[in-house]
Amino acid sequence: MRKIVLGTRGSRLALIQTKLLEDALQEKFPDIQIETKTITTKGDVNTAPIPLDTIGKSWFTGEIEQELAAGGIDIAVHSLKDVSSDAREDSVILPVLKREDPRDVLVSKENLRFADLPPGAILGTDSSRRKAQILARRPDLRVESIRGNIDTRLRKLREENYDAIVIAAAGLIRLSLPDVITEYFEIETFVPAPGQGVLAAQARAADTEIISFLSALQDPVTVAEVKAERAFVETVGGGCKSPAGACARTKGDSLELFGMFADEDGSDVRFESEVGTVVDAGELGERLARKLLR
Repeated sequence: MRKIVLGTRGSRLALIQTKLLEDALQEKFPDIQIETKTITTKGDVNTAPIPLDTIGKSWFTGEIEQELAAGGIDIAVHSLKDVSSDAREDSVILPVLKREDPRDVLVSKENLRFADLPPGAILGTDSSRRKAQILARRPDLRVESIRGNIDTRLRKLREENYDAIVIAAAGLIRLSLPDVITEYFEIETFVPAPGQGVLAAQARAADTEIISFLSALQDPVTVAEVKAERAFVETVGGGCKSPAGACARTKGDSLELFGMFADEDGSDVRFESEVGTVVDAGELGERLARKLLR
């Protein structure tokens, strides 16, 4: 019996997401034995109010990737939006399972929709992408940093001086908390992060058996959407600090990609969309990026 060790952060959401992957693996390959190992990352320890966009995604993945490289785990489980497009050369990252709702949502203390928030209302987010889009639509609002996992952010909304927070729908749905959502932002007008709502499984590049297991769990629609979105961000400069977002929507063989890009200070927010085919998903992402950069 092959034993597989999954590595993940210890937050409630991370453990739920890892259980989704574990159940899918167990159903597809009933003869394997699966264990889960929780790993503390730098981002879990350092909760100072530092905007996450300025510190790099490795704060929440670095220690897990190191454990994978050292052989302590066989699969690292991440939220794909938290994984840099520059993967370690000794590993591969695969989007797995069907995507959850990719949209961003508003959770409001007084159950007010975005348009109804009073001038000067305080919105919590640590994403420069979200901040740029919020202020592009409502420059009269205040956007303040908020750190912590979803449970922590909801508690801060209740107890601290925030009027609302902007957060990913997928996490709330997976935590069985959709009832707290005040409003869903549609991807055409409030573009999510690339890969939002998608689970990522990272394996050692040399471990072909594990990669074959994970490949069997891939959803073709999700794979195509992710390919377009990540190609977009890589083309606009995935390592830069300029706010950027991309989200694809599939209809049959057609793929529509929505993108946003802003100057580093969050000004001059630009939105564009482009239609292509599932087969040419990567080229579609590059084409939309060049269109926005022009």
